[in-house]
Amino acid sequence: MAVTGLDSSKIADSNTSNFLGPVCDLEKYVHPDWWRYIFNANYLKTDGDIVDDLSITNNEVDLFIESADIKKNHKILDLCCGQGRHLLELKRRGYDYVEGLDRSRYLVNKARLQARKEGIGVRIKEGDARKLPYPADSFDVVMILGNSFGYFESVHDDANVLKEVFRVLKPMGKLLLDISDGEHTKNNFQKRSWEWIDKNQFVCRERSLSSDGKRIITREVMTHVRKGVITDQFYAERLYSNNSIEKLLLSSGFSSFNLCTSILSTTERNQDLGMMERRIVCTCLASKEWTKVRKPRNNNPGEIVVLLGDPSKRDDLKPEGVFDQDDIDTINRMKTALAQDSDREYVFLDKHDSLIDDLRKLKPNIKLILNFCDEGYFNNPRYELHVPALAEMLNIPYSGSGSQCLAYCYDKSLVRGIAKEMDIAVPEAFFLKPQDTILDIAFDFPVIVKPNFGDSSFGITEKSVAYNVEELMDAISRIRDIYGYDKPILVEEFLTGKDLSVGIIGNPPNDYTIFPIIQEDYSSLPEGLPRICGYEAKWLPGSPYFQLKSIAADLPYEVEKSVTDDCLKLFERLECRDYCRFDLRLDKLGKPKLLEVNPNPGWVWDGHLAKMAELSGVFYPGMLAMIIRAAESRIEIQN
Repeated sequence: MAVTGLDSSKIADSNTSNFLGPVCDLEKYVHPDWWRYIFNANYLKTDGDIVDDLSITNNEVDLFIESADIKKNHKILDLCCGQGRHLLELKRRGYDYVEGLDRSRYLVNKARLQARKEGIGVRIKEGDARKLPYPADSFDVVMILGNSFGYFESVHDDANVLKEVFRVLKPMGKLLLDISDGEHTKNNFQKRSWEWIDKNQFVCRERSLSSDGKRIITREVMTHVRKGVITDQFYAERLYSNNSIEKLLLSSGFSSFNLCTSILSTTERNQDLGMMERRIVCTCLASKEWTKVRKPRNNNPGEIVVLLGDPSKRDDLKPEGVFDQDDIDTINRMKTALAQDSDREYVFLDKHDSLIDDLRKLKPNIKLILNFCDEGYFNNPRYELHVPALAEMLNIPYSGSGSQCLAYCYDKSLVRGIAKEMDIAVPEAFFLKPQDTILDIAFDFPVIVKPNFGDSSFGITEKSVAYNVEELMDAISRIRDIYGYDKPILVEEFLTGKDLSVGIIGNPPNDYTIFPIIQEDYSSLPEGLPRICGYEAKWLPGSPYFQLKSIAADLPYEVEKSVTDDCLKLFERLECRDYCRFDLRLDKLGKPKLLEVNPNPGWVWDGHLAKMAELSGVFYPGMLAMIIRAAESRIEIQN
């Protein structure tokens, strides 16, 4: 577990010598955000006697419905919903307006999978309870169940959760809280216990009170009889008594505190129930007025200004350096798609000489800048980050990633370093500085040579793949001739497996969509041509590469999950926003490795993002609408 410096995703590569032996002070080993990592497949095993017992879930739902007087027309949020056992049971009973949110990506995916299996339509988001992705006054009932409260290191974070719940509840909406009976747990916890999980695995637990006596510290060591220790993890949960939780709720704005009942958990395998053994169920009301909605000045909902490349200026990335008829047609398709949106007004700006003045004039009426200027300011790709920087300086909200993110991702070597730091696999490579002439390759041919800076596959052609030293030197010289001798070059191992793209619209961890992964179909290429999707595939109609097609990727579940998990982690780490595309490739053993991150990917009707969206049933106008909604939702939450 990451809690002890061990990542659960690396368990299979670890041995028992990496795990701790006797520990005198458990509290020293508790990571401040242990809750980010612990709720995974192992959690469902160690706590499975309760969380996987349908009869227990049914009985609890009966109790919760009665305690909070939940009606079938109520809009309900199951906050910290885990694998969705309560919300799915509510949906089965005809409670149609229930949705969930949890921080654990694993448990959220587990809940979604179960919902699909049962044919249950339900909305489940990944997110942080301290910053809820919902407008004010959204829910009649918010439930925090199964002792999912009190995980944070500071009681102030617990209070922040309650204040967010208060915000999203409707006036006189109700909070239902199911937490451990802190007083009972403090006086009756087992200092040591162990139990069999199944025929091959058992778990040993140690517990102690924190130094201030306000939290219970638990260590769990899960062991397989043949494989040895699987996890050695530490966590801490705050102990709330009836009086202390009432005081916290009232100080967070709630009223009418009502201690409903106690829950005494049962176990079929004589399990150590820990914090779940005895719980208290309470309710309280959000006594407040409806939140005032700010109306736009002059009742004008505002315009969306679409920023584009400047067709009157040279663009060195295009084959002839100019916007041709295909570019004009592409822009017209985009305008036609946006015209289907009757709820918004669109203004298009593509004259970069007057761009700053035009934005200043329009600013009073601008609701959002839709940044589709992926060519860069003045069509200079190095100035792609200048466009969001201008919006930031003018204090106008805009779609897509910020200037810092674009700066990160423009540097392929920098992204490689960040990925490696996060234990995300990348191809073997070396960085060639402008003055370097001596090559020391520590990996085998073939290799691919590419500019370290750049996009649109500029500089990457069939001649970029080298199978020996002579071809490598030719490829380096060719890139320097085209791109300049003052620019660094990246030489990577050439991967020969499936060539993948992953598209995300939205903003993890709160609200996002991962489209079906696509792969390039190289079956139409003549024998002898390297299997790459480079400059020819995007810009040269006469090339055999121009006929390439993208198809739905056929990947094993484990590979698909690894790829999407890595992309989501990079999305957050690089501060991508609203939409992004990731390019990866499998090596000869089928292991995925990251090639690059595109935080301002092509928005065009026939681009990779549009192809992925269409595979999920979202056509071009819908894809553009999703991007706009993602930006508007993010900005609304920020405000």
